[in-house]
Formats: sequence, structure tokens, C-alpha cells
Amino acid sequence: MSDNETPNSRIVRKSKKRKKKRIVLFILIPILIAFLSVASYAAYLYTKADSVFSESYEDDGREKSDLREEKVDPTEDNVSILIMGVDESETRGNEGNALSDTLILATLNKEENSVNMVSIPRDSYVYIPEVGYETKINHAHSYGGTDATVETVENLLDIPVDYHVKVNFDAFIDVVDAINGINVEVPYELYEQNSEDVAGAIHLLPGEQDLNGEEALALARTRKLDNDIERGKRQQEIIKSVVKKSISLGSVFKYDNIIDAVGDNMTTNMTFDEMKSFVSYGSSSSNLDFETHTLEGYDYQPGNTYYYQLDEVALSETKSLLKSHLEIEDESSVASDSNNSSQTTTSSPNNDNNSY
Repeated sequence: MSDNETPNSRIVRKSKKRKKKRIVLFILIPILIAFLSVASYAAYLYTKADSVFSESYEDDGREKSDLREEKVDPTEDNVSILIMGVDESETRGNEGNALSDTLILATLNKEENSVNMVSIPRDSYVYIPEVGYETKINHAHSYGGTDATVETVENLLDIPVDYHVKVNFDAFIDVVDAINGINVEVPYELYEQNSEDVAGAIHLLPGEQDLNGEEALALARTRKLDNDIERGKRQQEIIKSVVKKSISLGSVFKYDNIIDAVGDNMTTNMTFDEMKSFVSYGSSSSNLDFETHTLEGYDYQPGNTYYYQLDEVALSETKSLLKSHLEIEDESSVASDSNNSSQTTTSSPNNDNNSY
């Protein structure tokens, strides 16, 4: 003990050290609890997602697209995903043979952390290999389900469809509600039916606003006051809003509900391990870059049925854009050329009068 130090001063120093330790522990304990809680929640989500999404897996019987030389690895390769929105419901009694209401092909570039989305108008007049003639592209699903739709899109765009995701509108509603709605621009006042086909049940006014699941679905479906092209653009904007809000920090603790909403209403040829590889697009330090496109064309009505005739020049430009984004050669594959040379351009039988 020094000459100037007393027993009391030494006790005071020890008391201060103890207080500092208590303060440090007071700060560390809640941080540690929070960390363990988040870690436990993450482990729970992982286990749940593995179980739910594994049940959504549907083997399509093909190892890879015929337009690929090798099977893609989404952890390393640029890939494409065909998003199919199918309006199946017990109310409509069309489960299993419904028309596809929404078709969007998304290409993902790993290095650029970017996504290109191309909306394919549902009335597009295209060749459907499943039946061997041209008709509306949304009929492909009713003729041959997912396989016929994938084959038709590959034939149209000469782009490999590596993965597909098919959802019904219940999933769309539940996901939007799970993230407490989305903020989008409503272009005009509209009255639209709800998911139970009750006419005029949804009333929206123009302007930027927060929409719940039913309201967002009504906006995605309506085309009464414009056309299918504008409808496709709205769907792309809605998807962008859903994705951006879903990957935001505020939605982390809503993932439980999102998993339930998607898993109950989705089928896909992606395994859970392949799904996990796409997390990097949302968690990258750089912002996810979205670009949206719609196939250009014009009205075409050779008889009693309306079609949307795609513009060949614009279609060719879209093919080049997608191939460039996927970083594949801008040349039609031998397989595609062979298929096209053997196709006929016979119009469909008169079975489109009840299409919508």
C-alpha cells in the first residue's frame, strides 16, 4: 500500500470496477439474448422452409432445358425462371385445367445482381407444340399444364426455361397480407371482382396507396379500362413491390407467414437447396436491379376471336436482350431451328370463343 493510499480508497476503486463489470454485463446480456433469439428464429425458419418448400417441389421429369448443353447451377450460373399465375379455384371449378392468367419470364444475372422480367400478354398468338397449332398462349396450360407452358415459352423466345414457379391467386393474396400490404400506384378508379368472383367487390381510387392482398390482386387482374399490355406492366410493378418489401429488414419476422402463404399455393421444379441460392440476390450489398419489359405487338382478329399478334422485330430484340442477360450465344439453337422448320402455322380450331 502506498503512503497516500488508505484502505477506504482501495475499497472505492474495487467498488468502481465492480460497477463497470455490472454495466458491461447489463449491456451484453440483452444483446446476447437478442442474438440467441434471432439465431433460434433463423434456425426455426430454415427448418420450416425446408419442410414446406420441399412439399412444393414437383419433378418435371427433365434434368435440364433442351436449350442448355449442361444443367445449370444457380449458385454460379445465370438462370431463368418462368412465373405462372393460374386462376384455379373451387369457385371456378377449373382446378387442373385452368388457363394461365399471368406469364412472366425472369432472367437473373449473378454478377450484376440484376433481374430482367418480360411479361407475355395472355392473348399472344403463338405456336403451341403440345397441340401443333397457333392460338392464345394462355391456352397452353389448359392443354398440357406446366410442361406445355414451359415448352411454348421456350419455343417462342428461344430461351431456356431453367426453373418454373406456378402459383394460384390465393398465394398472391396471402403473401401481400403477410407483409402488411404493399405501396403501389393505382392508375385510375376501378371496380373489380374479388377472389371469390363477387363483381364490384373491390373499389380503388387513383393514386399511390397501400393495398392489401385482395386489393393488390384486383389491380393485377383488371384490364377493363386499358389493355393486357398495361396489365402486364402493373403486374411487374406489383411483383417488384412485393419482392422489395419482403427482403426489407422490417419483414424479417413476417417470413413465417410468407412461407406458409407461398408453400400452400405453389408448385415448382426447384429444390430447397436451389431456392437458397437466390437469397444472395436480396442480401447482396448492392441494390437488386430490376428491369421490366413487355412483348410488343398489335390487335389481331381474323374471325370472332381476339388475339395479340407479336411484332417480329420487337420479339427478335427481346430474344437478344434476354440472351445477353443470361450471357448465352445470340443464336437459335439447332434444336429450336429443327422444331421451327417442322412446325405448321395452322390456326386453332374454333375453340376460343369462350376464352377470356
